[in-house]
Amino acid sequence: MSLQFVHSHDSAQSHEDAIWDLKWTHRDQVVSISADGTAGLWNPKDGASIHTVNPDVLSLISLSVSPDGSLALLNSIKGTVILWDLGSGEIVSKKETYRHGNGAAGPAWSVSLNPKGGSFAASNSSGNVSISSADPSSFGEPLQTLSSGRTKFGMHVSYSPDGKRIALSNEAGAIYIFDVETGSLAQTYSSHAKAVRSVAWSPDSQLLLSASDDKRIVLHDVRTSAASGRRPASGAVASFNGHTSWVLSTAISSDMRVVASGSADRTIKLWDIGSRACVSTMQETNEVWSVSWVPAIGATVGAKAFATAGAEGSVRFWRAAGTGNM
Repeated sequence: MSLQFVHSHDSAQSHEDAIWDLKWTHRDQVVSISADGTAGLWNPKDGASIHTVNPDVLSLISLSVSPDGSLALLNSIKGTVILWDLGSGEIVSKKETYRHGNGAAGPAWSVSLNPKGGSFAASNSSGNVSISSADPSSFGEPLQTLSSGRTKFGMHVSYSPDGKRIALSNEAGAIYIFDVETGSLAQTYSSHAKAVRSVAWSPDSQLLLSASDDKRIVLHDVRTSAASGRRPASGAVASFNGHTSWVLSTAISSDMRVVASGSADRTIKLWDIGSRACVSTMQETNEVWSVSWVPAIGATVGAKAFATAGAEGSVRFWRAAGTGNM
């Protein structure tokens, strides 16, 4: 199997510093956040800017988007969490988590919106997951803490698309799966030897990818069954090896056939899940901090297009060869 993608175009404007994260939404728009403290909303068809917001914070480091593409949750390097209305372009709510006075939890680092609404999850230096209100009237108020049992820095947190589980990765290479309904730790995976910078769920919430400083992407089977007592499956089922430096981001296509990864080695790689093989490599001039596939939108299902971003500050759009315009 060989997958050929071509660079289609870039965003019409660039951020003034590196882009740390981006997401392609179900409204067929792309959100980006930057070390310059701004967030952008872009039209993937031509790269035109739709909205730009400057919430008056230092570097924005984490991004989560609601399933319908109407809201984005942003977090700054100091732990200021912002709820952004992508329709109006206005900031809805803001919370300085470092002012919580909640002791060891510390300021938020990675954030993730609950796809069912009403709350968001955040990682921090405590090694646990903090659940807070996403309601504008009580935004950021603490609701619950999910304990990992370890005090290692939480690198990335992510709700599963079905909202039933939360994945947390840490600086020591561990991955924790929490059951949202019970608030309990359901499974721990020790798939990596170094920090896990990114985790990504499959659209059906049955697979979990992890990207690590150990230069690998690992695919986990996290299916549950009544017989297992809601406990996820045994874990790692494949390891994708080929990057020569930290893997900074990973994502799985809407048809769950292809994995994309971005690395500090300045490459984007595409991996066929079936064969466990790298099927395409694209060389970039800077570190690739984020990758995001086009989600299933109408008839657009599968590995048709993706967006990347990194140290150069622009959103780059890629399409499958022979597919014409975005």
